Amino acid sequence: MIELRGKAVADAHKAILQEKVAAVGDSVITMAVLLVGEDHGAHMYATFMEKTAKNFGYGFVLKQLPETATQDEVVAALQELNNDAAVHGILPLMPMPKHIDTEALIDMLDPKKDIDGLTTYNIGLVTAGKGGFAPCTAKACMAILNHYDIPVEGKHVVVIGRSQVIGKPVALMTLGAHGTVTICHSRTPDLAEQVKRGDIVIAAAGRAHMITADMIKPGAVVIDVGINELEGKTVGDVDYEAVKDIASAITPVPGGVGSVTTTMMLEAVYEAYHA
Repeated sequence: MIELRGKAVADAHKAILQEKVAAVGDSVITMAVLLVGEDHGAHMYATFMEKTAKNFGYGFVLKQLPETATQDEVVAALQELNNDAAVHGILPLMPMPKHIDTEALIDMLDPKKDIDGLTTYNIGLVTAGKGGFAPCTAKACMAILNHYDIPVEGKHVVVIGRSQVIGKPVALMTLGAHGTVTICHSRTPDLAEQVKRGDIVIAAAGRAHMITADMIKPGAVVIDVGINELEGKTVGDVDYEAVKDIASAITPVPGGVGSVTTTMMLEAVYEAYHA
């Protein structure tokens, strides 16, 4: 069994990106994070992204609003970032307070600065295979498969999860790489039977250990996107200990997809700088 560790993938991509960034010269490539409210996870991620961006030599702007911020105030903050020529990429962090209409907000985001592929415009481009910014987690899954020379062409790919940020885009990307793709979700009958057909299984349902050993066919490649808390530990959607002896290759959680996603974000900011 090959453990598909994310660090090797991230390091390889960072080395190439570092050369590209060096060629920019004195210009500062800058990303911004829009943070609204008090969600602990969002605050932690904002801090993490600030450290990551600055360590890489990027500029970083944190636009932070309180839990009590109105829709108009959040829209105004986003428009300010849209209109700031010094800011190249914008990441609105979720979740936001319940009274904020996040869908309306996201579609006000400048598509050229939409580094995580959230806007309808970019979703359309990605769906049509015409470029655009794709969600970074989906790109991370593909980067791992490419780095470890795991071919998608001619393989049966089973994606568990149909969210706009991972399930749907990674299904489209594997389809674009000539895989035969099945998308499963919470209402799929005979889920185990469907998953067992997968040469490559991408688990992105957000439920701890929902993919068990009896659902994986021997020799399958397993990409676990899930990040869940279970009995005080961070675990994936896949029961790693049970599945690792059946799969030919599997990503660990933590240490797999997540570490690559951050690097995909840095790449997207660079692309936005050139947009």
